[in-house]
Amino acid sequence: MLKIIIVIFLCCFCFFQNPTLAEDNPSNTFTEEQLQEGENIAHQAILATENGDFIQAEIYWTQLVEKFPTNPAVWSNRGNARVSQNKLQDAIADYNESIKLAPSAPDPYLNRGTAYEGLKEYDKAIADYEKVLQLDPEDAMAYNNLGNANAGLKNWKNAAEYYHKASELSPNFAFASANESLALYQLGKKEEALKKMRNLVRKYPMFPDMRAALTAVLWENGQQGEAESNWVATIGIDSRYKDLYWLKEVRRWPPNMVLALEKFLTLEND
Repeated sequence: MLKIIIVIFLCCFCFFQNPTLAEDNPSNTFTEEQLQEGENIAHQAILATENGDFIQAEIYWTQLVEKFPTNPAVWSNRGNARVSQNKLQDAIADYNESIKLAPSAPDPYLNRGTAYEGLKEYDKAIADYEKVLQLDPEDAMAYNNLGNANAGLKNWKNAAEYYHKASELSPNFAFASANESLALYQLGKKEEALKKMRNLVRKYPMFPDMRAALTAVLWENGQQGEAESNWVATIGIDSRYKDLYWLKEVRRWPPNMVLALEKFLTLEND
């Protein structure tokens, strides 16, 4: 359920021209040549991130931290690169610096919350997401992540409500709707969960998370043919769903959903 948001604050070093952020972070004066060099490095960092090379992305963001230490964007983006390498404590230190420089920017709080979730410090994550909502009351990602953190605390009813709010604010936020369906299943609302899963697969046929969830629920309901069809589609898109450890610890499905898929996998492999 975790989702790290790679927030590129930097494009053309907009922090140096943004008057709202300037109040929080009085910037130094840089030459046109320095700004152009920084923009080039930022572009390389973005490309490295898009290519999944987070080690190289961190190197580029570190160069920018050294050149522009009062720019909160570079600190936050280096934190993102570090989270992607599971360097969570280092990432939190970067987000702390970004927040110190720009306390009214919501994204570093959002991303620090995901790092806290990675450390299973769910109360700290919740505090960060609530801060995001103080700054932007209609931030759908903050509501989704509040759902994630409450799920980590096994507060499934709260989690479902937060996911639902995220879906209301952003109707095309497929993962929020998916998370809500999984939480509903955990709460025993299986028919409602199944309906949502079917609707999501109808809208997003290549959505492996819901294909895998449908597999488990349909198999449980005795609809073996349809379950197996959805499973073939799931594995064709993302084979990680065969890995129950990944499903539990990384994707963080609720335990009843993991158990339901485990039953399918066990019987299928007999």
